[in-house]
Amino acid sequence: MKGHFHKPYCKCVGRCKCNAKWAFIIDIGIDPKSGRRKQKKKSGFKTKKMAEEAAAKLVRELSEGSYTEESNITFEEFSMEWLKLYKNNNQVKDNTVRVRTHELNRLLDYLSKLKLKNVTPKQYQDALNGLFERDFATNTIEGAHRTGRMIFKKAMELKLIREDPTRNCTVPKKRKTITDLEQEDLPLFMEKEELKNFLKTSKEYGLDQDNEIFTLLAYTGIRIGELCALKWSDIDFKSKQISITKTYYNPNNNTAEYSLGTPKTLSSVRKIDCDETVVHLLNKQREFYHMFKSHFGNAFYKENFIFINITSHPGYPLTLKRIRDRMKRLLKLSGLKTTLNPHSLRHTHTSLLAQAGVNLEIIMHRLGHQDEQTTRQIYLHVTDEMQKDASIKFSNLMKETSLFEVIKV
Repeated sequence: MKGHFHKPYCKCVGRCKCNAKWAFIIDIGIDPKSGRRKQKKKSGFKTKKMAEEAAAKLVRELSEGSYTEESNITFEEFSMEWLKLYKNNNQVKDNTVRVRTHELNRLLDYLSKLKLKNVTPKQYQDALNGLFERDFATNTIEGAHRTGRMIFKKAMELKLIREDPTRNCTVPKKRKTITDLEQEDLPLFMEKEELKNFLKTSKEYGLDQDNEIFTLLAYTGIRIGELCALKWSDIDFKSKQISITKTYYNPNNNTAEYSLGTPKTLSSVRKIDCDETVVHLLNKQREFYHMFKSHFGNAFYKENFIFINITSHPGYPLTLKRIRDRMKRLLKLSGLKTTLNPHSLRHTHTSLLAQAGVNLEIIMHRLGHQDEQTTRQIYLHVTDEMQKDASIKFSNLMKETSLFEVIKV
């Protein structure tokens, strides 16, 4: 076969007596930048036949298009390139990029200076184990592993590495004890009476727009980012529907530096039916909006957001932090857990719909979910309680009959 086979380190005159290793040099194509031929050199073979077999395998890979010329790029260098590619994907939201960056930083603690091609499955597994030993939450380690898999998958696609070191690696997990299982908390949500108390407090002691904001969150189950992105064009007062087509993004909570993006998933784009309570509050909010729009004149930000700043940056949408802070204030006044947050009202909506006997599939459609474990968890918890209640009601009914006396005897 074509190629040059030799013993580069042999100093013998005539026949080799020093047992030097064989090497080969073969052409592997043209460098697209310089136009010069590219060569592959490899040494360390005990016999010429072994060198010829290795060269033949490489030639075969070249002809089949399966050859991978491993790069000397480090894990950190390539991961930064990958992050740029990931960020430039129009389907990926800014918040998701931020999450991926945090997850990547966990892996950089262990792999940053290693050459990408030299990362072994053991080194990668050791990185996951290291995060576990540092008491990072399982979700955090799973996120780092998810990002790691994406990085090495892209490296494989670009033929920078021959094998994916993440393929058989696993996330270490603490074995749950019976106590852990018994103490696992459901996602936070309010009971019916707690919600009534909270909304009553928001009406009596809330700041401007508080009652409208928290009632809308509780009565529709929309996400806080979806609420902040709502514009008047999203409300159809005639059909009593709200269109969810976008979400609000502002990681630094700088009022003027927000952005709008598409909702979390395709299923998040939806229309939500409203009752008279919500319609009434939206009409009230519309009056509030026009009053301040008229008051500020040209200084008012005319993008038609529903829930607005009325001090600095009038007309701009409220930030997520502002709404969370307002809710915390009302929770204290209501005597409720301050660990509750705006997303808890979404869980509360799920719980109350389940209590009302609404089908899980309908609830998930209303919330904009395809398959959300949290929603299922709340739904099953509530319906389990309802089944227990049904059993008690049946027992009480039977106690009122003469049949109960017969069974009792």
